[in-house]
Amino acid sequence: MEKPRILVVEDDAEARRTVLDFLELEGYSIDAVSSTDEALEKLSGAFYPVVISDIYIDRHSGLDILKAARARDPECAVILMTGRGSMETVMAATRGGAFDYIAKPFELDRLLDAVKRAEASHLVQEEGPEEEEPIETEMVGSSPGMVELYKVISRVAPTDAGVLIEGETGTGKELVARMIHSNSPRAQGPFIPVDCAAIAPTLLESELFGSVRGAFTGADRDRVGVFEAANHGTAFLDEIGEVDPGFQPKLLRFLQEHEVRPLGSARSRAVDVRVIAATNRDLQKMVESGKFREDLWFRLNVVRLKIPPLRERRSDIPLLIRHYLTRYNEHYEHNLRLSEPALKALQEYTWPGNVRQLKHLIEKVVILTQSPVLDGEDARQALEELDPHERPVESLADAEAEQIRKVLAATGGNKSRAAQILGIERKTLYRKLERMNL
Repeated sequence: MEKPRILVVEDDAEARRTVLDFLELEGYSIDAVSSTDEALEKLSGAFYPVVISDIYIDRHSGLDILKAARARDPECAVILMTGRGSMETVMAATRGGAFDYIAKPFELDRLLDAVKRAEASHLVQEEGPEEEEPIETEMVGSSPGMVELYKVISRVAPTDAGVLIEGETGTGKELVARMIHSNSPRAQGPFIPVDCAAIAPTLLESELFGSVRGAFTGADRDRVGVFEAANHGTAFLDEIGEVDPGFQPKLLRFLQEHEVRPLGSARSRAVDVRVIAATNRDLQKMVESGKFREDLWFRLNVVRLKIPPLRERRSDIPLLIRHYLTRYNEHYEHNLRLSEPALKALQEYTWPGNVRQLKHLIEKVVILTQSPVLDGEDARQALEELDPHERPVESLADAEAEQIRKVLAATGGNKSRAAQILGIERKTLYRKLERMNL
């Protein structure tokens, strides 16, 4: 079967040549252009089953290319690439019907996989919705792990599927839940979070299901529970792993029947609520040890999202610092800047408390720093005050990962050459990349 002709839109000459040469070696015919004007001209005169485009190009963007390509041919599969991925651009790409969204830098095999899937697909869609303003978000990061997270959020948000969000403390699990809700058909309904770990097991049932007057000592009035209050919206159950085993069957029954029976009531009430759960524990291990019901885990775990810890996406640290520095400078009417040594100290820190810890530290230094620039010594002192037992040094694994990143960057992503320079087998490099989530 003849391979489809592909349009490649990339303003970086080296990247454009790399993609062009690679895909031609794979047997594809390529038209490669460096500007959106050239791309739009090409699209006006020819049909391309597959289009590969950078997002940030010139006065137009890859989203304009997406719109034009899909208008010309609704079956066109558009693959977008960017080194500055965000939740907003992923949502806009998804709404526009993009076939895939790839974060730079990427392995050429990853691009080839997307092209082959596009080649085999037959996308037939109605005319897309009108362009919407991006939703403001605190989800900051354009690392490959975060872009993959954005993509899953954009796909699951419009559905009513149950979602289980996993991540360490401080990674932003509630923020992800709010983004799912904000981009769902329930966005105009309530979003009600519940910290299951903060509520005594004896009180969790009345908190979620409600109670009627006289149901227990101190119940002097009817009380609406979280699930009923969140009707036509979303209930977010944080730290679901802390739910008492005795209450788990009742929660499972609710998820199956979508009915609540307040404590002390003889009647059940139907509710329409989406439940999103989150945990910083390993629920699968809890299931295996008998501490968490397997059927409840399956019910919650229709779609599983794992938020990478900050130490696994160090490239996002400067973006987060700029984001929170701008916010707190504006809030407190300050103008603090960071010196290069200060930025380096923050980038090298292990951040056991993840994004929440970084956010709080930036707010603290904005408030307390009297000079206009935070120097390296003050940054290190602030880090030591966060946790005296944590030092801003790299572990051996971190140092190895950083060296592999540098060598891959120097070889343009050529893993065979990188393995030679590192003095290891290519398959060993693959295993290390997989283990390190690189």
